[in-house]
Amino acid sequence: MYTPRMKLKPEEEAILRGDQGETKQKMMEVLVRYGDLFHADSLVPVTHKKSHFVTSFGISMLKPVYPLMDELIANGLKVEEGFTMDPRPLDYQNVSCGPLERFVFSKIMYGKQKDYETQLEKIGLTDKDGFSCACYLKEVGNTPKEGDILSWSESSAVVFANSVLGARCNRNSGIVDTFGAILGVVPRFGFLTDEGRKATWKVVVKTSKRPEAQILGSAIGMKVIAEVPYVEGLEEFLEPLPNESTIAYLKDFGAATASNGAVGLYHIAGITPEAKKEKEALLKEGYKTYVIDDEELERVYKNYPVMWKKKNAKPHKAFIGCPHLTLEQLKDWTHKLEKALKETGRKKLAVKTIFTSAPAVLKAFKETPEYQTFQKIGNAHLSYICPLMYVDNPVAGGKPIITNSNKLRTYSEARYYKDEEILAIISGKEQTR
Repeated sequence: MYTPRMKLKPEEEAILRGDQGETKQKMMEVLVRYGDLFHADSLVPVTHKKSHFVTSFGISMLKPVYPLMDELIANGLKVEEGFTMDPRPLDYQNVSCGPLERFVFSKIMYGKQKDYETQLEKIGLTDKDGFSCACYLKEVGNTPKEGDILSWSESSAVVFANSVLGARCNRNSGIVDTFGAILGVVPRFGFLTDEGRKATWKVVVKTSKRPEAQILGSAIGMKVIAEVPYVEGLEEFLEPLPNESTIAYLKDFGAATASNGAVGLYHIAGITPEAKKEKEALLKEGYKTYVIDDEELERVYKNYPVMWKKKNAKPHKAFIGCPHLTLEQLKDWTHKLEKALKETGRKKLAVKTIFTSAPAVLKAFKETPEYQTFQKIGNAHLSYICPLMYVDNPVAGGKPIITNSNKLRTYSEARYYKDEEILAIISGKEQTR
């Protein structure tokens, strides 16, 4: 039996001894060893019982995961309150694929998708449409409260929950979150502690207008890496929470900090819960300062590499919605597309463009007047997939893909453009450059 350095409660020691079976013993040992590595002092109860898991794709190379799921099922172990998942990787109906792409996706990459989803249902996946990286949106409903302890993975969901909602969660792996959710405890360290939530960077925003969320997040992520930033100056451009526009902005900002760096928590002066209450008391002694003005943002943007073989190639597809779009963003993009096409005299977009969002958000969008407009726009498609999972292979990913997502840019060869630039390209106003 593993001897833990942290202090365990009698019931936790009993599981670690094997009193509740070998499977739970192994799960507890993983959590305890994980906590010991990060000098956790104890395990604490998960208070937001609905978890969120990152490994939503039945990819063939995840060979150890499938027998692990079978073992959990055989022992009757599950997440009692259920969980949501990251997006599905495939949507042939709305994201067209050629024969070679279909073969790669269905036979080589995601051949175990159907079987894997059956396994997930048996361990607690309660909603067959609960697949989204933005599970915290009100339409999806997996929304923790301030102070809640979570057992989640997915970097963009964790940073949103920590920062915007004020919940507490470390950046867990796709198996640690499963074990924590089933056992109902997680190691207490890092973002679960008051000290671990303090900022070591003060970021001062001095821009002439509201900065592009994706580029601002990228700049901060690359500067602070995995540390906690306290951002001043951005409050001038944002409405107080829970304003929908602010939620959408911070969603995209946080995803960029988490993918271009490894940020798991940020504070926005005057906006996010802890910053509103504690203000600069959140800054640790000896903090560093990073000033961001218009020139700094442009420098960051201009240094993004273009990884296409042919730099001025015509885009094959555009992906908008990584992380998944909010309902307000879907409506806003519809209005912008309608206006841009009127100006160009076109009836369809110059580039096939996929707008991705959670199934529940897409359902809500279809009940709005904007959806009727969206349906009339040629080459515009709605989907629930994860864009990254689509482009993460040499066949689909080797084609010239454009995006306004810094996360997708970071993890693929997709080329990043600002919102206004990508709108000009997909509406036919401008060519790529």
